[in-house]
Amino acid sequence: MFYRFATFLVSVFFHIKFKIIIDGKQNIPENKSGIIIASNHVSNNDPPFIGIVLKSKFAFMAKEELFKNRLFGWLIGKLGAFPVKRGAKDFAAVDKAIASLDEGRTFIIFPEGTRSKTGELGRPKSGVSIIAVRAKAPVVPVFIKYGRKRFRRRAYISFGEIIPKEEFESVEITDKHAVHAISARIMGEIAKLKETAPDIDK
Repeated sequence: MFYRFATFLVSVFFHIKFKIIIDGKQNIPENKSGIIIASNHVSNNDPPFIGIVLKSKFAFMAKEELFKNRLFGWLIGKLGAFPVKRGAKDFAAVDKAIASLDEGRTFIIFPEGTRSKTGELGRPKSGVSIIAVRAKAPVVPVFIKYGRKRFRRRAYISFGEIIPKEEFESVEITDKHAVHAISARIMGEIAKLKETAPDIDK
């Protein structure tokens, strides 16, 4: 009950604050249960933005520092967030991500591991590929960008073609080269979406 009410309020807030532009709607699976959304990361708004566009029950990792404020940590936890230790191999967070997929949630992850202050794409970490390989879950690449600050600032989101789970089924998690290649492949698809993104400030 609280989840629905909270996501409703977030959705209202976003539609007031932003003019949302969606591209690639045809690439969003009808059944969003158990899929991974892999997106670039430019703002703290990104997770709820993706969530309200998809209109699905979602989960995502958030840096553990955000949970030090008990009230805020409780709130984002209710919205599907769980803590991750940045700069370390957090196996518990990976297990939590896989569990969320098994529960039928849409799992949102940012392969770069941190926000980009310039809007340029960074190098992908192995987290996204480890989760995809272990969960055998399909991945939808996503690109997000925001227009210049103004009333009803424009927010653009583009969904790429789904990368089917079959691509990960033969990959061994111990094969580091193959795992890194998957991360690079996912990031490459995000880069393609960036290249074709329109100028939303015109």
